Amino acid sequence: MDAKRAQEIIATPTLINVSYYGIPVFLKEVQQDQSTVVVFPLDEMDSEQNVDLNGLDEQGP
Repeated sequence: MDAKRAQEIIATPTLINVSYYGIPVFLKEVQQDQSTVVVFPLDEMDSEQNVDLNGLDEQGP
């Protein structure tokens, strides 16, 4: 996923399913370096992680 699409997903009011290497995540913010993003695994919302954009995959239409 690229930084622009990640930012679009963050800005949309609609829930868009995204996974990080198969783990469903919620995107919080794209970092200034534009290659990483802060996410929360959906099953551990208190576990904030900084991950590489290349590992993110948008699910569904």
